[in-house]
Amino acid sequence: MDERGFRCTFKTMLRFVLPCLLLLGVLDSAAQTSRPRELGITIGVMKPGLWNAITDVPGVRVGHLTLMEGKDIRTGVTAILPHNGNLFQQKVPAAVFTGNGFGKLAGSTQVTELGNLESPVILTNTLSVAAAMEGVIRWTLSQPGNEKVQSVNAVVGETNDGFLNDIRAMHVKAEHVVKAISTAAPGPVSEGSVGAGTGTVCFNFKGGIGSASRVLPASLGGYTVGVLVQTNFGGVLDINGVPVGKLLGKYAFSDQLKSSGADGSCMMVVATNAPLDSRNLERLAKRAFMGLARTGGIASNGSGDYVIAFSTDSLLRIPYNGSNTRTQTLLENDATTALFMAAIEATEEAIINSLFMATPVTGKDGRTVPVLPRETVLRLMKTYNQPVHD
Repeated sequence: MDERGFRCTFKTMLRFVLPCLLLLGVLDSAAQTSRPRELGITIGVMKPGLWNAITDVPGVRVGHLTLMEGKDIRTGVTAILPHNGNLFQQKVPAAVFTGNGFGKLAGSTQVTELGNLESPVILTNTLSVAAAMEGVIRWTLSQPGNEKVQSVNAVVGETNDGFLNDIRAMHVKAEHVVKAISTAAPGPVSEGSVGAGTGTVCFNFKGGIGSASRVLPASLGGYTVGVLVQTNFGGVLDINGVPVGKLLGKYAFSDQLKSSGADGSCMMVVATNAPLDSRNLERLAKRAFMGLARTGGIASNGSGDYVIAFSTDSLLRIPYNGSNTRTQTLLENDATTALFMAAIEATEEAIINSLFMATPVTGKDGRTVPVLPRETVLRLMKTYNQPVHD
């Protein structure tokens, strides 16, 4: 049996046995290690890719470096690479959308000005942006063919993990970033309390890294949209229309949130193999922010909410030393709507995945951030006529 067949069989089994398991109260161990879709919570109507991750977009690779040491080092690095070639020599179309700009997205102005991306996208913590930039620059300069390069636009995003991590000590170093880039791989993406999501908090629960994808039917182009998020924000959690945050009594400005507040940030990276230029990639990025809103995120005053979108279409790559003109085949505006819908759904699911896959973390000053009570959430879904299903 191949992997797709196994997944289908497993999901079919869950469809029939999950209600019984809920009633018997024996779902705990399974729920603690499963993504919501594997537990029957289907977000949206479009189909995910094989891995339901940003790596379903051909060529995209993801690497993590997790720093969890002693009592207060709870941070890391996550690297997203658009293709496996020389990114500086073969740049990709890209765009940035700022939902709320209380953050530090290094390199964003050049992406906006030129409409392309020439480095891996790095996610880390707020005070490690400089180290991450150095790591990207060192890695880029070391690539064969870049011996004469004297300027690198390193793109680095961040969220503040200072609630759990000794952020002032700036534990992330350039070599950690180089390692995250060098170990980036296709296939399944590790989620939850890993990489740049090691010390993050989301909706007053343990947040982290989440990823998801959507594949358009052939009649709509057959393109793939993949999303990766670093969740560290507040609001009123909503899962598939169920007001989970309200029902659990954990939401922005409730008494339970006084310790960590509603502020925070969310970094969103959107990849697609659809032939989009920077203008339509910015439009795609805006839809990712709509996916964040569907989860109950409120883009608070202190939240840095950014979306970076890029296309991996090999025919749209911009050579470093190319000719003065080039011919492109681009998707028409009228054909972008399905991609917009895919970005919304994938972002929403990626955020929820980050919560379901997180593990509890104890860090700075002995603070512990619990995980989302998955078993309770599943029962709430059933109560609100949102039965778990395939």
